[in-house]
Amino acid sequence: MSARWGVIVVDLQGDFTEANAGALAVPGTGEAYLEAVRSACKLLFDRGVPLYATQDWHPADHVSFFSNHPGRKPFEVISIEGREQVLWPPHCVQGTAKAEVLLEPALLRAVVKKGMDRRFDSYSGFRDDGGAATELERILQADGIGELLVFGLATDYCVKATALDAVRAGYRVTLVEGLCRGVAPETSATALAEMKQAGVTVEADLEAVLQRVPHLPRG
Repeated sequence: MSARWGVIVVDLQGDFTEANAGALAVPGTGEAYLEAVRSACKLLFDRGVPLYATQDWHPADHVSFFSNHPGRKPFEVISIEGREQVLWPPHCVQGTAKAEVLLEPALLRAVVKKGMDRRFDSYSGFRDDGGAATELERILQADGIGELLVFGLATDYCVKATALDAVRAGYRVTLVEGLCRGVAPETSATALAEMKQAGVTVEADLEAVLQRVPHLPRG
């Protein structure tokens, strides 16, 4: 597999940020966090590294919304056809402002939508809980990507699932912890340990990674 670098920015969307009063705002996602991620993305873009964003893009009748299960409350866990399903407040509904990716479109090589099948949740950018693949791996393969930087929201859910699936697919994966935020400290610590165990390299900040990322000016 080629050693070309790529970046996956996971679910940087209004509904997951405090800055946008999101329905599922992750702690620590105010304007300072968004600016840090945007600055990192611009720096990587200027180095010639392609950036890919994942985007939760749910239909209004999605199975994960508690409001589609009469009598249920947010964050309850139920069983659906033998699998565990967390019930979330409605979020990232297709066509709504808070579903939009909070990055300049010009920085992004592609935006990969996920969670569009109402029957299945989709934490990973690579596939949903029913096993259906997104476009992400096809796009990465077409671009000759072999090394991935991963960061975004949330450490203990979609970032973890995306990083683990990337390793399973054969990519060399580095997580930039300082550009991630998690839902809870305990589950985030567990997620980081799980990712390290699977072979993900975890770095504290982007500076720790840049010496390994080639500088390929655009133009």
